[in-house]
Amino acid sequence: MLLFFVVGLCVHIVFFASIFDIYFTSPLVHGMTPQFTPLPPPARRLVLIIADGLRADALHEFDENGNPRAPFIRNIVMQEGSWGVSHTRVPTESRPGHVAVIAGFYEDVSAVAKGWKENPVEFDSLFNQSKFTWSWGSPDIVSMFAKGATGNHVFTYSYDADSEDFGAQDVSKLDTWVFDRVEEFFHAARNNQSLYSKLNEEKIVFFLHLLGIDTNGHAHRPTSREYKDNIKIVDEGVKGLVSLFKEFYGNDEKTAFIFTSDHGMTDWGSHGAGHPSETFTPFVTWGAGIKSPQRVPAQQFNDTLLKEWKLEHYKRQDINQADIAPLMACLLGVPFPLNSVGVLPVGYLNSTGAFRAESMFTNAVQILEQFKVKMSQKKEVTLPFLFTPFKLLSESKQFDILRKARSYIKQRKFDEAVLLCKELIDLALKGLSYYHTYDRFFLGINVVLGFVGWASYASLLTIKSHAGLPRGVGKAVKKPGCLLPCGFAAVGILMAFFLLVQACPWTYYVYCLLPVPIWYAVVREYQVIQDFVTSLLTLPPSHFVGCLLACTLGIEVLVLSFFYRHMLTVGLLVFAGWPFITQLWTRAKSVSLSWVFFCLLLAVFPLMPVVGRKPDVFLVMGAGLLLLLLSLFVGTSLIKREDGFANEKLLLHLSQMLSTALAMYVVYSTHDSLLQKQGLPLANQVVSWGILASSFVLPLLSPRGLLERLFSILVSWMSTYLLLSTGYEALFPLVLSCLMFVWIHMEQENLQQSGVTYKPKVSSLQFCCSADVTQCRQLCLDDIRRAFFLVFFLVTAFFGTGNIASVNSFDLASVYCFLTVFNPFIMGALMLWKILIPFVLVMCAFEAVQIATQLSSKSLFLMVLVISDIMALHFFFLVKDYGSWLDIGTSISHYVIVMFMTTVLVFLNALAQLLTTRKLRLCGKPKSHLI
Repeated sequence: MLLFFVVGLCVHIVFFASIFDIYFTSPLVHGMTPQFTPLPPPARRLVLIIADGLRADALHEFDENGNPRAPFIRNIVMQEGSWGVSHTRVPTESRPGHVAVIAGFYEDVSAVAKGWKENPVEFDSLFNQSKFTWSWGSPDIVSMFAKGATGNHVFTYSYDADSEDFGAQDVSKLDTWVFDRVEEFFHAARNNQSLYSKLNEEKIVFFLHLLGIDTNGHAHRPTSREYKDNIKIVDEGVKGLVSLFKEFYGNDEKTAFIFTSDHGMTDWGSHGAGHPSETFTPFVTWGAGIKSPQRVPAQQFNDTLLKEWKLEHYKRQDINQADIAPLMACLLGVPFPLNSVGVLPVGYLNSTGAFRAESMFTNAVQILEQFKVKMSQKKEVTLPFLFTPFKLLSESKQFDILRKARSYIKQRKFDEAVLLCKELIDLALKGLSYYHTYDRFFLGINVVLGFVGWASYASLLTIKSHAGLPRGVGKAVKKPGCLLPCGFAAVGILMAFFLLVQACPWTYYVYCLLPVPIWYAVVREYQVIQDFVTSLLTLPPSHFVGCLLACTLGIEVLVLSFFYRHMLTVGLLVFAGWPFITQLWTRAKSVSLSWVFFCLLLAVFPLMPVVGRKPDVFLVMGAGLLLLLLSLFVGTSLIKREDGFANEKLLLHLSQMLSTALAMYVVYSTHDSLLQKQGLPLANQVVSWGILASSFVLPLLSPRGLLERLFSILVSWMSTYLLLSTGYEALFPLVLSCLMFVWIHMEQENLQQSGVTYKPKVSSLQFCCSADVTQCRQLCLDDIRRAFFLVFFLVTAFFGTGNIASVNSFDLASVYCFLTVFNPFIMGALMLWKILIPFVLVMCAFEAVQIATQLSSKSLFLMVLVISDIMALHFFFLVKDYGSWLDIGTSISHYVIVMFMTTVLVFLNALAQLLTTRKLRLCGKPKSHLI
């Protein structure tokens, strides 16, 4: 069985990784020829200002006094330049956003997990094509593009990473630091002849990365005074920067300015997904080569932003984020970044028709080059009779469009040339997507075969080992001849040879060869399949159809809960009626009433707003107080009992109550300190980490009695959960655990319906290191319900706390008791642990249910894996890489969450067994305690 779980874990890791190979791989190709506009550019230098985390609406809105939030930028929009909304893509994170702006392409979704400091793949950028680039800002961002540049022409200046402190007194200093250093830099250049000459070269770039707005948004929310005041500071800084450039360059009108953002931010201070508040970012440009404001009578957009911003009569030109890179290259006269897929927004250019047409022609040839390389690469590794070219853009059509566009330019039909080039770009981008997803169907079929095969094998293993089928299984089964293994081996060899001939990457071998041994294992169990089918045929048709419909409906409810959290409420309301449709109501009224009460109480949580949107420290304190009262009640019962272990139990219990009290103090103290902008106190930080570490040890000191050990786990882990809570979610594990305790009693009471004669009291049950196999019974239909209950409670453990199936639903404020200095990996690990705590509480209760119902842990766990895999297969088919970015981001999140849940179940099961069955003994205990 250990081998089965190890293999199962590897199989699920493969399934988990497959989505990124099938849907989201790096779009980059290499080997293209640089392309640049042959005419003189309008600008000698370009200033790129990226205000990290700035929402478009936050920049253009008016303050409470009716004045513009950013008066200088608004004056630019109305008097000097052009503007619009830049639409970003998923994931809306800093790294992919900056890559889109500066390099002109969209990184694959998995790149966000590969770090902020290193490039997963080499790519070209505007900085690399420039003669010189100077960058100021966050060390995570400015260093990223310096490492990707060739030669020694990109210079970076950054503050210390520890300055990115969410609990700091004033994080807007991150932005004032940038503006101050730029001013000092230009003052120093006057006395440095070498630097002065470089600054007077053409094709140079100045990049200012402003992190203060993003940091204030995470720490205080975008609706906060700190976030809005930071926008004013940035606006003043940009005003001073423009004056500085005019003074230094003698107002030569050869400087182009671009002001934008890498991503927006939700109202609750997160980003990463595809909500409009995250994907709508400001784009304002002015200076050399940029059109002045264009007055228009009316504009048509699918939003009400123009009216809210009072900019209805100033032409708004929306662009995609990647379009900024070709615009900057065009203004400077440098080659377009080789990997750019951006389309030049010619509407922003204040230049001759010839320049616009030539620039657009260059843009088309540059993207067509990528298409040609991509097609050539795919053609080289595909067997000739299997290769299907992109029919909409044949070589003859490419030649015709380019020839016709060049002819239009010669005839001075510039608008026609621009339209034709846009048509070519559109076709080339479709062709790039076609070849990029060329193998998708082939890979998808193989992964689905693996999925179905694995779920089938796990089901057969469960039936064979634990279902007690009719006599057919018990008979001696003839061993299959060599024909079956030889046949599957031949299929595997043929598949490997096919992949080898096509020079496929090693991951293709994994996806395509994995189904072969899985289905061989399934077919080998043909006797089990035969006996199972025979057993099903003995059931009344109505009974069989009813069970099948119930299972299908249950799984669909679980799938729908990923889209609509209130479906969990519906499910819990149905659960509340369970005692009334069985004999439980008449046999155990008090337990049944408790079950109904806690089901209804838990059903409220999926209806609550998403966690972090309305933080409330007093709800966290209330949850801690309830936990203390519950602990006091249990502690009082321990004192009343005359037991040899009473002193030890009492000491442990008091320690856990002290841990809870300390957690409450730390939460309140940290909240108060951060409100006063005094940062995270060191003592609070030390205590928080200490409580987290102790939560793994204290439960192992408690007795192995079923209820005592479970309560010890609850109290220890709730202390950690309090430290990671910001509002009502602190109450959730408490209510969930109460329902779990009642569930154990309900299942034990329900045993009589399974024909079990001996029914021990729950209070007398013990967790054991090695289960007695002779005490385990065979599976029955009711055990499918138990497995479904577990999966439902696990899904509730995730969504019930207010999380939504999206990256942006996790609030950084959750980790402020542990650290406030930005560290994405530690912060991510802590937020992940917060999610896992309710999972572990459910899994520990599940261990108790298995003991109470005399079931083999392996049998019930196998059924849970099968249900989870069926859900995962649903979401595999629902993954999208088209449509709105909200839909794409949500579909990715759904699959990642359910696959993560399925994969981590193996670890959670092992952790639950460790927490419930192991016992630590303190050194130096009196021998009498060991008797």
